[in-house]
Amino acid sequence: MHKASHPDHHRWISHTANTRGCVRPVRLTGSLHTVDTTTGEILGTRHTATDMPDGVLYVPCGDRRASVCPPCAETYRADTYQLIRSGLVGGKGVPESVAGHPAVFATFTAPSFGPVHTRVVNTKTGKVRPCRIRRDARPCPHGKLLTCTQRHTDNASCLGRPICLDCYDHAAHVVWNAWAGELWRRTMIRLGRDLRPYEHAHGIRLRVSYGKVAEYQRRGVVHFHALIRLDTRPNTDPKRGPLQDPDAILPPPEDITPVDLAELVAGAASTTAFRTPDYLDTGHSWPITWGPQIDIRPVAGLADGEITSEAVAAYLAKYATKATEPTGLPTTGRMTAEAAEHYSDARTHLGRLVAYAFQLGTPPEDLVPLGATDDERDQLRRDWHDTWGRLRRWTHMLGFGGHFATKSRRYSTTHRELRAARRIWRRTTQQQWQRDQGHDVDDTTLVVADLTLAGIGWNSTADAQLAASAAARAREYRALVKQERTTTSA
Repeated sequence: MHKASHPDHHRWISHTANTRGCVRPVRLTGSLHTVDTTTGEILGTRHTATDMPDGVLYVPCGDRRASVCPPCAETYRADTYQLIRSGLVGGKGVPESVAGHPAVFATFTAPSFGPVHTRVVNTKTGKVRPCRIRRDARPCPHGKLLTCTQRHTDNASCLGRPICLDCYDHAAHVVWNAWAGELWRRTMIRLGRDLRPYEHAHGIRLRVSYGKVAEYQRRGVVHFHALIRLDTRPNTDPKRGPLQDPDAILPPPEDITPVDLAELVAGAASTTAFRTPDYLDTGHSWPITWGPQIDIRPVAGLADGEITSEAVAAYLAKYATKATEPTGLPTTGRMTAEAAEHYSDARTHLGRLVAYAFQLGTPPEDLVPLGATDDERDQLRRDWHDTWGRLRRWTHMLGFGGHFATKSRRYSTTHRELRAARRIWRRTTQQQWQRDQGHDVDDTTLVVADLTLAGIGWNSTADAQLAASAAARAREYRALVKQERTTTSA
């Protein structure tokens, strides 16, 4: 209340507006130097301690997880939407001709590690089917019938939980999560090899571009949603003809259809498989393959069909801000031994997943044999860190250590380019506003920051509420202006 009634309140609101309601902004202290870009002369200096409210500069945390910071996650989601959509219909530096390239929307799932409670809805009648009915049901080795006749609601707590906890292969589950990224990489390599007959037939080279997001199922295993597009590689060999820009995105031959691409993707997914390295001296390894429930849909006629570019981009972008929330595991940071012990519980599904991930990723005491040289010791530790050590490092993600939103290099623009464009737009808009107010704006100056970290988060709960309220009003105003513009143009 004191800050809200202070005469300098509006200055504080303006100073914190760039956080856009961030829940835990980064506080920076130091100096901002205005430099003449033509001469290198420092024209002026502002110090956070004397020239800014609270004596700090607030910067958004930029966390992509909605459970940690909803405002920053919304910005990340919007950027991901633009990134995915531009790869479908063009824009943001991508030619509009990509709208005519063959493309498929694919979902890659994990195999079964044991029967779990599910909710299946009949697509024709809309009725919920019984969870798991078996006419010849027999008790499992642990004396439990692997059946369930209930029709679960959408928010039932048992969804994704094993019907028999002891029959479920929790070790294979977390190991699959850890190697899911490698399985995707090998699948894309396999898909590139399967394109060679088309390359030989047309005398060209083809390239697969993709944008994908990872999502946790309720059982705690990741699966991927991907938009896969087919391009022609530019010619960089003078023997093949005129040289072309290596970064160009060129259309493939017209006789290669989205259905052909869907068949190639399905074939690559069904034939890609490998085994993990042997676990220590046990000689045991796990097979890594995709599950049988792979959904691949050709994307054609985005402007006229039921699957629109906006729908596909929005569907993928909404998963980019999620983490382990669907599984019921709280969003936490890296787990220490104490934290892993706290979450480990042999009586629960998630507790066993955490326990297996941490235990399999913990190096044994005899990892380095006696008498090993320094080079051998370092090599053994690096090998462990690159393979099984990942399970302990990513225990809080149930073994999965990949990025939730990734793309191939030439699919579309990048998050960095989108952020840079947003900064340029804001700076240009501010300069234009200053000119409209009659102020002189010098385009030959540059602000150089010399800042250090002062802390994370607002100084008080009241500050956080004031900043969140101001950001909410700003969002409502922008939404109203956008709606008015849409109505006027229509």
